[in-house]
Amino acid sequence: MGPQMQEVADALRLDTELSADSAAYIEELYEQYLTSPTSVAEDWRQYFDKYPKGDQPHSAVREQFLLLGRNANRVQPVVQSTVSTEHERRQIGVLQLIAAYRNRGHQKAKLDPLGLAKREEIPDLDLSAHGLTKSDLDTVFNTGNLEIGKSEATLAEMIEAMESIYCGSIGVEYMHIVDTKEKRWIQQRLESARGKFNYTNDQKKGFLERLTAAEGLEKYLGNKYVGAKRFGVEGGESFIPMVNEIIQRAGAVGCKEVVIGMPHRGRLNLLVNIMGKNPADLFGEFEGKSIHKKGSGDVKYHQGFSSNVMTPGGEVHLALAFNPSHLEIVGPVVEGSVRARQVRRRDIGGDDVLPVIVHGDAAFAGQGVNMETFQMSQTRGYTVGGTVHIIVNNQVGFTTSDPRDARSTEYCTDVAKMIQAPIFHVNGDDPEAVIFATQLAHDFRHEFRKDVVIDLFCYRRRGHNEADEPSGTQPLMYQVIAKKATTRTLYADQLVQEKVLDRAEADQMVEDYRSDLEAGNHVANALILEPNTKMFVDWTPYLGHDYTDDWDTSFDLNRLKELGEGMSKLPEGFVMQRQVQKVIEDRVKMQTGETPLNWGAAETLAYATLLDEDYLVRITGEDVGRGTFSHRHAKLHNQADGSTYIPLCHVKENQPRFAIYDSLLSEEAVLAFEYGYATTIPKSLIIWEAQFGDFVNCAQVVIDQFIASGETKWERVCGLTMLLPHGFEGQGPEHSSARLERFLQLCAEDNMQVITPTTPAQIFHALRRQAVRPIRKPLIVMSPKSLLRHKLATSTLEELANGSFQTVIDEIDQINKSDVTRLVLCGGKVYYDLLEKRREQNLTNVAIVRIEQLYPYPEQRLAEILAAYPNVKELVWAQEEPKNQGAWLFIAPRLYDDILKSGKQIRISFAGREASAAPACGSPYLHAKQQAQLINDALAIEAEQSGDSQ
Repeated sequence: MGPQMQEVADALRLDTELSADSAAYIEELYEQYLTSPTSVAEDWRQYFDKYPKGDQPHSAVREQFLLLGRNANRVQPVVQSTVSTEHERRQIGVLQLIAAYRNRGHQKAKLDPLGLAKREEIPDLDLSAHGLTKSDLDTVFNTGNLEIGKSEATLAEMIEAMESIYCGSIGVEYMHIVDTKEKRWIQQRLESARGKFNYTNDQKKGFLERLTAAEGLEKYLGNKYVGAKRFGVEGGESFIPMVNEIIQRAGAVGCKEVVIGMPHRGRLNLLVNIMGKNPADLFGEFEGKSIHKKGSGDVKYHQGFSSNVMTPGGEVHLALAFNPSHLEIVGPVVEGSVRARQVRRRDIGGDDVLPVIVHGDAAFAGQGVNMETFQMSQTRGYTVGGTVHIIVNNQVGFTTSDPRDARSTEYCTDVAKMIQAPIFHVNGDDPEAVIFATQLAHDFRHEFRKDVVIDLFCYRRRGHNEADEPSGTQPLMYQVIAKKATTRTLYADQLVQEKVLDRAEADQMVEDYRSDLEAGNHVANALILEPNTKMFVDWTPYLGHDYTDDWDTSFDLNRLKELGEGMSKLPEGFVMQRQVQKVIEDRVKMQTGETPLNWGAAETLAYATLLDEDYLVRITGEDVGRGTFSHRHAKLHNQADGSTYIPLCHVKENQPRFAIYDSLLSEEAVLAFEYGYATTIPKSLIIWEAQFGDFVNCAQVVIDQFIASGETKWERVCGLTMLLPHGFEGQGPEHSSARLERFLQLCAEDNMQVITPTTPAQIFHALRRQAVRPIRKPLIVMSPKSLLRHKLATSTLEELANGSFQTVIDEIDQINKSDVTRLVLCGGKVYYDLLEKRREQNLTNVAIVRIEQLYPYPEQRLAEILAAYPNVKELVWAQEEPKNQGAWLFIAPRLYDDILKSGKQIRISFAGREASAAPACGSPYLHAKQQAQLINDALAIEAEQSGDSQ
């Protein structure tokens, strides 16, 4: 025993011997010390400080503890000594070598099918790095916890085993995982196999059959549609048996649904060979036949699909998500869809629904949304119990990039280490290794319900797409590829040599597959042609409706009061913070009709009524429990013990789920998640609220590619609601504008709704309309800040019970409409500034009309209101935003058309801030000056009359 271990043993000695339990305890203590030295006791820190630092893997020291634990029954009373025997010194070197293989063996693994990747020498794997020499190869040493079926073996035997385990076609990164149980699980599975996979002949034939299908489709399409883009999987054909294995293995342990997100490469192959899309339909798309009844449609390698397949555990529903060219953005969309499916099955984070996300190597490393998605993977509001990530690693990047320019790390997968996900690198030209790595990955997710990554090292035979000539930028790589046999050919040769099948049988697989393609037969080997429809949601009640603004959103007044009273009941002994207590007490009076309701009271009542009518409600965002501006307080915090209580979870017995989660600090991934969720559960109200509406621009790709265009591209309807706090309050350029103009620019074909509600009753009915109307369109709400508690922004309980959402609200004061010569149109918070100033100045010739819904544009309702003012000479659009922003550029052409249709001679003008590159000024003083000026301009008040200086 060496001097360091002697001192540790002295410290651990219990009378005469060291126990295995003590060794395990020390291992955990040492892990803690490595993370934070000051977190362990001073005496232990002094012991651990003596261990060498630097490049030595800390697992080498841990292995010494494990060795002591394993040999505890042989430890004799320890005598203080500073001298170890030479064999004991070399024994420690052996344990260090084992740890080195576990830590760095992947860097020696044979991963590149092309043999071009340059692997640096790994000094840690040299005998000399651990005080060993070749003369030690025949010496018998203790194997520590190396799982090779024996406690002692020669060093040569151990090295041979570790080379097979860690340096063959599979390279595994798992020693970065802190959880010892997870590490030991991977270690045991890897090391017990010793690089031998032992598949049956029938299994091997099955792998070859799927490789034949993968290659056969690509060859057929390449010959029939020469030069057409298809983003084929050639060079990565093992991807198809890999996905097939995941689905079959998941089904065998009870999985009911698998949701897949993936980019272009290999998508058509997966659609046909895994999901069962009829090849004839795919051929029709190549020939230009549209699959959409209306709308723009999308290219064939963006399309989604769903089907059912049979597995050893029964029928499994497959869903392939629609995906735009913003590759990685589909990841959080898939996660949201999976979470919704798990909610429907009441198995959140369980095994009923499995997400599988496929990535390109450059996209996985380069796209920040992956970091956001990983970060949400174990959070309460977003966990789905782990995701299987597959990297189709072309080793080229996106089009022509060199990996040295695509990332700053050795592997494209290193970003996954942030959540301690295990990473299985595997050579795509070794199908059996691919299947083994796939099985390990699936089983790890199933066991620990955490993310796992498979890095499929392959290549791209045809370049970025079939019209691309890759040798122009990758000459050496494509010289090798041009001479290289395909994965299917290599594996067929291997099986013929192993006498698993003869050459004629292998060739017949090719002919049979081609014959099925030409006959238009389904070629997915497990497809169910008559699926169990109960396995997926029926969307037909929400399809085929023409858009309408009008819907009955009334609610029984007495029941409304009961709901308000019920939400005021708190658990006994629940102590609220003083200001929150006041808010809740006031809200009870509002919700029972004693006083007018403010925004928060009406909004929470809207949720209560929907839950009462059996609609699921989910709200997420960075401050949604309380509300960024402290108006909601849907989630209450006990000041005595820190517990929380959500009254909306207790509306009635057996109510549907109400979920409200303060999200991680993300807009892009979280909004994409909620989009995926909303496209999966139709009978629901799904809300994402921005902390400030300005921050929604961090999620612009989700808005552009999914929310605004998903229906016209993919016929995918979605009822997601976005609450975006918007209003100029003097808080500067990044806290004023939710970029209303950007949403309006995206509006067409009744694709979404954009509203600027100004009363509590309006938000109550807007939210109810969004759920109870059998139309699913995204709802964009320019929600208020100062209006949340504005003295004029109130509503009565009767307006909630008996009213409905008004797309346009006419003048509310008693003004003779015949006297009105100036009609001011506006939306949002500026209305109250205009109203108060108009009242102050007693202007009887000016009326103010609110356009509460900008899109779909309420042309008919606005025309009816305009017709009631016979003597209007000037129509003014007033807004707080600069002239190049807000609604002006959207609404001006429509107002001109309206006036032309009316036949009246009416001048149209603008009142607002001057055009600006930024949304707002940074000076509160300048803001106030601008605000006063635009109000005066809108109402035609001279500065001298108003008392404002110029």
